[in-house]
Amino acid sequence: MPLYVYSITGEAHPCRLDGLTGVGSEPAPVRAITAGRLRAVVSDVEEEIRPRRRDLAAHQEVQDRLMADGTVLPLQFGYVAPDDEEVTQVLLERADGYLAALERVRSCAEYHLKVSQDEDALLREILQESDQARRLNDRIRAGDPDPRLPIQLGELVAAEVGERRETLAAGLVQSLVPLAEDHSVRDPADGDILNISLLVHDDNKDAFLQTQARLADEVGGVSFRFSGPLPPYSFV
Repeated sequence: MPLYVYSITGEAHPCRLDGLTGVGSEPAPVRAITAGRLRAVVSDVEEEIRPRRRDLAAHQEVQDRLMADGTVLPLQFGYVAPDDEEVTQVLLERADGYLAALERVRSCAEYHLKVSQDEDALLREILQESDQARRLNDRIRAGDPDPRLPIQLGELVAAEVGERRETLAAGLVQSLVPLAEDHSVRDPADGDILNISLLVHDDNKDAFLQTQARLADEVGGVSFRFSGPLPPYSFV
C-alpha cells in the first residue's frame, strides 16, 4: 500500500505517535518504520494527496509532535512512497546522507523572516534627503514643461529605492546571520525587500529572538513578518 512520508529521524527518537492520524480523506494512524539507524514516519494512503487545509494541518502536526522530542528531517508536503519495502530500502541506501543531515540540524529550528517597507514613506524620505530629486520634483510641481523631468525623476527615484532597499536588507542579514548555523536567502516577492530562512541552534535562540525584536523596533517604516520555531524544511 502507498505510504505518505512525513519525516526521517534517528532510531533513538521516541516517535510518540499515539493518537495521531495522517493525511487523506480516511486518515490512517501515523507510524514509524525503522531501518538500521534511521526511522521514517509514515501513514497509509489510498488516494492522491492534495494540499487541502486539513491535510496541511495534519502534516504539520506530525512535525510538531516529533520536534518536541528531538531532531527531525521534515519532508515537504506531498511525498508518497510505494510501500514499506521501498521506504526501508531508501533508508538503508541513503543512511550516511540522512545521518549527516540529522547531525547538521541537531538541536536547531528554522526561523523565517519576510520584511517589507512602506513605499510612500520611502519616497518621501528620498525627496527630503536627495537634493537632485527634490529639485526635479519642485520644477515639475512649479509647472516646468520640460518632458524629460518626470523621466529623470522616475529613474533617479527608482535607482535610489533599489539602493536603499538593498542596503537595508544587507544590514538586516548581517545582524541576524552570525546568530544562525546556516541561512537561505530567497528572492523577495510581493513587494518584500527580504525573504530569509535561518537555522538557529537552541543555545542561540534567546539572543536571536532578542536581536530580531530589537531590529523590528529600531527600523522605522518597515514591517517584519516573523515565524518560528519551525521544522528545518529549508535545510534538509
